[in-house]
Amino acid sequence: MVAMAATPALAQAGDAAKGKIVFARCALCHDVKPGPKKMGPNLAGLFGRTSGTMPGFTYSSAMQQAKIRWDAKTLDTFLTKPSALVPGNRMAFAGVPKADDRANLIAYLKAETK
Repeated sequence: MVAMAATPALAQAGDAAKGKIVFARCALCHDVKPGPKKMGPNLAGLFGRTSGTMPGFTYSSAMQQAKIRWDAKTLDTFLTKPSALVPGNRMAFAGVPKADDRANLIAYLKAETK
């Protein structure tokens, strides 16, 4: 299990409408509703799921072995710099550096991935 430090995005409430705009970059590889997979795993049912467990997607061994349970805190840490939290993951994405963008993105994901 990976320990998570509190991060700035968690100190503020996110705006899901603004998060949808941030998600536009993510939508190239991910979808929030059940359906065919894209380059990245489908994010439907993301909150509460363990990393590397979405059926039908081939994850890196690093993501499977991380055993992260996705919630607002773990997503904030991961989205800050994915390669720092899960070295060896295959997501070709540097991260979301701005805390307000992460808070908005997490609010959007929480609303749309139920």
